Formats: sequence, structure tokens, C-alpha cells
Amino acid sequence: MEHKKEIEGEEDEYGVLLYYKYAQIPVFDDLLAFYNSNCSSLSLLGRVRLSPHGVNVTVGGKLSALRKHIATVESNSLFHGTDFKLAACGRPLNDKVAEECGFTSLSVRIVKELVTLSSNPLLKSPDISDAGKHLSAVEFHSVLERAGQFDKESIDNNRELVLLDARNLYETRIGKFNTPNVATLDPGIRQYSDLPSWIDDNSDQLQGKSVLMYCTGGIRCEMASAYIRSKGAGFENVFQLYGGIQRYLEQFPDGGFFKGKNFVFDHRISVGSSDANILGTCLLCGLSFDDYSSRLRCSYCRMLVLVCETCQRKGSVYVCELCQNHHKGVRLISSTENGRLSSTPQQIETETVSSDAKPSPQLPWRQDVDSPPRKLRILCLHGFRQNASSFKGRTASLAKKLKNIAELVFVDAPHELPFIYQSSTFAESLHNCNSPTSSLLQQIRPPPPLEHCKKKFAWFVAPDFIEKNEGGEWKMEESPFDPLQYQQQTAGFDESLAYIKTVYAEEGPFDGLLGFSQGAAMAAALVCAQQTRRRSLTAGGMEVRFVILCSGFGLTKLMQSEEEQERVPMLKCPSLHIFGSEHGKDRQIANQASRDLASLFDDGCSLIIEHDSGHIIPTRPPYIDWIKDFLRRFL
Repeated sequence: MEHKKEIEGEEDEYGVLLYYKYAQIPVFDDLLAFYNSNCSSLSLLGRVRLSPHGVNVTVGGKLSALRKHIATVESNSLFHGTDFKLAACGRPLNDKVAEECGFTSLSVRIVKELVTLSSNPLLKSPDISDAGKHLSAVEFHSVLERAGQFDKESIDNNRELVLLDARNLYETRIGKFNTPNVATLDPGIRQYSDLPSWIDDNSDQLQGKSVLMYCTGGIRCEMASAYIRSKGAGFENVFQLYGGIQRYLEQFPDGGFFKGKNFVFDHRISVGSSDANILGTCLLCGLSFDDYSSRLRCSYCRMLVLVCETCQRKGSVYVCELCQNHHKGVRLISSTENGRLSSTPQQIETETVSSDAKPSPQLPWRQDVDSPPRKLRILCLHGFRQNASSFKGRTASLAKKLKNIAELVFVDAPHELPFIYQSSTFAESLHNCNSPTSSLLQQIRPPPPLEHCKKKFAWFVAPDFIEKNEGGEWKMEESPFDPLQYQQQTAGFDESLAYIKTVYAEEGPFDGLLGFSQGAAMAAALVCAQQTRRRSLTAGGMEVRFVILCSGFGLTKLMQSEEEQERVPMLKCPSLHIFGSEHGKDRQIANQASRDLASLFDDGCSLIIEHDSGHIIPTRPPYIDWIKDFLRRFL
């Protein structure tokens, strides 16, 4: 009788089921119908994601219903060898937690990828068949226990062992592996799609070593390990914890080498071991705390933050560590002084931290709770002999049509140019004059115009350019305008690069760059420098997610030597190239020059828009619609 009650109690107990399977799914109809029908009939709630490459499932319900679901799925040969992670647990803590974790309804959707490895929507994902070798929880523990010595066929004993955490910062805050004599690399990323950039930036810490990867349940390591191995020689020895931290904690209930709690993407929020030690700390007071049940988030990026109950205040808005690193601790008001951006800090009302608490520099600040959603921030680089003000005026229509998805920020280039005027009218009048004094007057330089002009700037200048136009000097140009003068402007890149790094530090972060004419060449040169000198640039927060290059020209002449020109790599940054067609009206930058620039970017991550207008950025349909489509991929 008692045994019967135990069975009935277990059948009514609530649980969560997680599993994934990478397999080719050419047709979705049958599988889509199955999940909708089966999960609905069993009253299962949660998320089911189907892609051409497999299935990823997180659902909750009665344990008895979950077991029936597993039995049905296992009968399909497609799921042979699938690791079904079933755990008994309580129901969602409250409606807010249930809603945020997707446990208020059943959502069955077809997606492009099971997990989005890269925020670059145009780059192809690595081949999943090249993923790292699976290690069971026991094997993984054994490797760590012996500090890197595993069987000779699998891991070269001469290689240094490193642990790589493939999870996000808010997950690693509350739990991670900690093993003596084994370095643990914590990328500290906001989202999984930031991991490839971190791997690119830190490849020297992985190359030539045996890399042990881990994540929550294993799925993120599949794609990430394949990405590492795709980098070629020196990146072959990559291994992953099969079943993730969840299977490891099941095998080692005391936590083993894992310290803290395992963050999970369902209503349980986190799962710990029998070890009661707390790894996380409150964002404000710094005291030990690891409970995300309040679901507090950073006001800028919406990443989860840890704030203990004592420090929580109604209406407060918080700034996470990553946004603080981008100088988001104070609000900046953009103003212009001589056409240049400056920042004015405003007084911020902050919470009071008790005197007996551990001090922390991460203080919150208040703003309207109903602030609008974040837009893309785009740094705009003007053309030669322009300034921020004139470029802002020329792109007013573009800014207006992008106002709901992007904020355009304008800055002057660092090289100030002399004012130029031509004496064509004066000389022509003298040439037509037959008076005896005309030959003498022709030797006299005409006076400059009397009107006041705004300063003009450039990103690149001629090698013999002399800085600086202190008193607003005028320079008379003897010859007519040369449309090919940009080919001679090859100096000044290092000064411009240093200047943009300062702009990023003071006004960033920025999601992308928009460059026009010479500004497009500068944006492309910056991407090239970022790819070839990446560590020094990303250390200052200079991440570029995309570039929009309008009427641009090639950057090989901007390199300092022929040897450096030959080393220019295929640029992987997502790019949108906008320029006049072969029969267009752009008389300043030839169609072929813009095509040469576009050819430096990987075909898999670049798009080209040709128009029939002049030296402008077109904003009429369909061009503006294509620009919006490109930008929406990064929202």
C-alpha cells in the first residue's frame, strides 16, 4: 500500500526535461506536427526548437508525462543515442519566473540554428561533424584530477591543459570549475554569440594546447568546439564534457571540481551540489549572493545582475560589469564644441550602500523605468574635406528613416585642413583684358574669400601634409579639382586610429561604423587593423560588429609597405557596400574603386547595393529598405 502511494506521489511530481540532437532534418512537417500533438496531449510546457541541423528541447510537466514523451521520442531512429536529462523539481517559483523562462505555454518553432554561435548573420557556422570529442563526467573528472594527463591516443601528454567555459558572464558569476594546476578561461561574454570573437582574440591561449570545454548541458560546446577546431593546425585537441555540468553534478553530488551553482535556462534558475559555498556576489554591496529569482537586469544590455534583497530598491536601474567597462556608470549628454563631440556627466542619484558592507564600485543609477528599447549605435565617419556638422546634415534623411533602429553619432576627423579657393574667375578676367597692366596683374595672387567657413577635416592626408591650420588660413589651388586626389592621401592613419580609440573610450560602445568616401576607407582600414592587430584594439573596447561603406575606395595604398599590403587578410566583418553603379552619376569615386574595396571582404559576410545616383547615400526605396534589413540582423 505504501509502495503504491509512493508511485502515485512520484507520478504527480513535477519535473524538467532537456535534450538536444544534431541530425539532418530535411523535412519539418512530420516532426513539427509530432511535437505540437505529443507535448499538448501530455500538458508539457516549454520550448521546442527545430532546425535543419537537429532539435533542442526544454519542457516541463509531470514526471510521468515526461517519461511517456521520452519513450515516444526514443522510438524514432532519428534520436538514437540522445542524452535525455530528466530532473525532478518543484513548479515555477512565481509567474514572473515562469514567463521569463518560457514555462507558461508550449512554443514549437523552426529556427535557422539550434544555438546562435555568431552575431554575424552572414557568416556560415562550422561543420558540427568537426566538434570536439565527448568525455563522460567520469573521464572529464579524471583528466582534471590528473592535471592534464589522459590516455596517449586522445591527448598528447606534452600539451598544456586548459579549461574553457563556454557560458555567459551571468552564468559563470555563480559557478565554475576550479582545478589546481589547470587554468580556467572565463570569456566573460554577454551572450553566446560573442564567443567566436573572444576565441579569435585569445587564440594564443588555445593553440597548441589540449582544450577541455564545458557548458550547462553540452549543446553550446558542440558548435563552439567545432569552431575552434576549424581554425586549423594547433587547434585539433579539443574535448567537451558530454551532458554538461548537469551530468557532472549528477555523477559528483558533492560538486567535484565544480564550485558554486549551475545556472539553468528553466524555472529552476540554478542547481547546486551538496557544497553550500556561494561563489556569486551582490552587484552593490559585494556580499555573497547567488540568487537570480528576482530577475533583475542591466538597464543597458538587459543581462541578468545579482542584487541581494537588502540592496534591492523599487524603481532602481542597474548597470552590469560589462556596461560599466564601457563607461556606462554615468549618463553622457552629447554636445558639440567646434564640431567635435564632448561628454557632459550628469549628477546621478545612486543607492546608499551601508557602511558595514564590502565596498563595490558597481553602483546603480536611476533613469525612467519605461525607457525606450536600445537602438544600434553607429559611429559615422565623414568624407575628405567635410566635418561632423556637414555630414550630419547630408545624412539627415537617413537618420530620420533609421530613427527607430539606430542612433547615428558624428565626429570630426583629426586632421584639420586649410581652406581652399580657386582663382579661375579672377584669372579669366585678366586673360581677356588687353590693357598694358594685365600681365602684371596676372602675377598677383587674388585675395581669399571674405566669408567665414567652418573647419574641414580628413582621416588621411598627403605624405607632405603639414599640420595645422592654426588661424583659418586660406590656400589658393592653382589647378582644378582632381577627382583622383584620394589616391595620394595615404598618410595619417595611425593618428586617426588613435583618435577613434579615444572616441570609443569616451563615447562608446558602438555597434558598427558608417563611412562615407574617405570615411569608408578609414572604416575599412580600422576593420583590417582590428583583424591583424586585434588584441590591442579589442582591449580598449573597440569591437566592430558591422560596417556600412558608402562610396568607398580600396585600402591597399593605406598600408605602409608592399610586404604589409600582401598580408592583408580577407576581412570577416559583416559589411554593406553602397556605391554608384557603373553607369551612375558618382564622379568622385569610380565604381571599380568601390568594388575593389568590397572585394577585400569575405563574400559570405558582405552585401552590395549599387544605385544610379551621385556621390550620396540613397534613402529612397528600395535602397533604404535594404539598409534597414541589414541593420535589423544586429538588433
